[in-house]
Amino acid sequence: MATASPTTAPQSETRPMETAQFVGWVAMVVGMFLAILDIQIVASSLENIQAGLSASPDEIGWVQTSYLIAEVVMIPLSGFLSRLMSTRWLFVISAIGFTVMSVASAFAWSIESMIWFRAMQGFLGGAMIPTVFATTYIIFPPDKRNAASVMTGLIATMAPTIGPTLGGFLTQSLSWHWLFLINVIPGLMIAAVVAMTLRVDRGDIGLLKGFDLRGLLSMAVFLGSLEYVLDEGPKDDWFDETAIIYGTITCAVAGIYFFWRMFTYDKPIVDLKSFADRNFTMGCVFSFTLGVGLYGSVYLMPLMLGRVRGYDSLEIGIVMAVTGITQFLSAPIAGKMTAKYPPRVVLGIGLALFATGLAMHGFNTSEVSFNELIWPQVVRGAALMFCMLPVTNLALGTLPPEKIKNASGLYNLMRNLGGAIGMAAINTLLDKRIDYHFSILSDHINPASTAFKDYLATLTARFGEMGLADPHAAAMKFIVNIVNREASIISFNDVYLAMAAAFLIAFLLLPLAKPPRAEPGVDAAH
Repeated sequence: MATASPTTAPQSETRPMETAQFVGWVAMVVGMFLAILDIQIVASSLENIQAGLSASPDEIGWVQTSYLIAEVVMIPLSGFLSRLMSTRWLFVISAIGFTVMSVASAFAWSIESMIWFRAMQGFLGGAMIPTVFATTYIIFPPDKRNAASVMTGLIATMAPTIGPTLGGFLTQSLSWHWLFLINVIPGLMIAAVVAMTLRVDRGDIGLLKGFDLRGLLSMAVFLGSLEYVLDEGPKDDWFDETAIIYGTITCAVAGIYFFWRMFTYDKPIVDLKSFADRNFTMGCVFSFTLGVGLYGSVYLMPLMLGRVRGYDSLEIGIVMAVTGITQFLSAPIAGKMTAKYPPRVVLGIGLALFATGLAMHGFNTSEVSFNELIWPQVVRGAALMFCMLPVTNLALGTLPPEKIKNASGLYNLMRNLGGAIGMAAINTLLDKRIDYHFSILSDHINPASTAFKDYLATLTARFGEMGLADPHAAAMKFIVNIVNREASIISFNDVYLAMAAAFLIAFLLLPLAKPPRAEPGVDAAH
């Protein structure tokens, strides 16, 4: 294959990297940041978009769902496309497509047009993320990869952290249209810089011969229906909704055919043979777990602060800034430790810290505020960098160059699937636990209870003094809201502890990953 990098990777071992290549790589990293950030800033302002497009609550969710479904299809496909048209031109087309669809989304005239534009934005922009990871392992020599991974990991984890704050600021200061228009100038500049500077491989048009169209279609249906079921299932109480049942059946049938096709066709659209490498497989398992923690915690905390404390997006952003600051400060330390110690050791520290940080969130009260949330976020923010860097080295560092591009797509897909499955599990568990704890706590709303009757009488008198028409009903509503608030915070604690248990399980799986025979990445150049 023309893109097989046996010539590219060894060159990076024997001569200094060209400045132009480095500049192009930095531009790619910024593009990856935009792609990840876009999901978060839009998520924080869906209500504003809903009002602007006169959409229903059910319809507005598809602004995110359509993007994620399209993106999850492109990520594994990016390996084939980069070999077909080269890494440079795939990224340039991806960046330009992402930018154009950002403009289209900003000027969407209806919810239907917005959904289609977002789907195109997710599909076209989805190649930016995996190509960055692949390029890092192609152009950097082993002694420079840790520093490059620090920067890549920092950017990848910072975007979800600052996204809600930036989204809230843009919407409140300007309008929801600027959630998309903010991508235009950076997107065009990134595309131009990468086109002019980055030359790491060549495309091979010959790959079109025997192109696996059936494999592509089955993969699109399989991953698309999986993302749909995971995203919509918790909202519709899973299999109580007919569409979820049909989606699950479609996912199962397409998935079976997809895997059969990948293992039997001589030129599969996605090469699954990388999973024969134990370190790559375990790296994907840890990447999946990291997706659960990264996307789940960024999703869960704003939800908790909004529901329990009534914080707005700016207040939530200020609280969550602690995580981002800690990530930034801990990145150099994690980089040095990754260079000095075996990946399993650093990853073990990261998984243990992440489990600890999540567990510290498991004892919040309904009065939780900034001060109580500082240390759990510090621990979790530091843990992110200790997880991200060794996981990438573990998964990609020992693969031969010709497998890096395809494997990078699969590796990033596992992180996204971890986020999707994790959030579906979080929403389902949260709803079930709120119902359970509400039923337990509501038993105390008992007319036979002297404490309840005294408290109800006190509240009724207070609301009567305020001149309310029905002080008794107002007092009962106040008490029910208290019960719901307490049930909610206990349920959020349960979810945090369940996530901590998932990271503890991942920690116990560490011995299954083999220690590298050489410095991370050296094998990838030979």
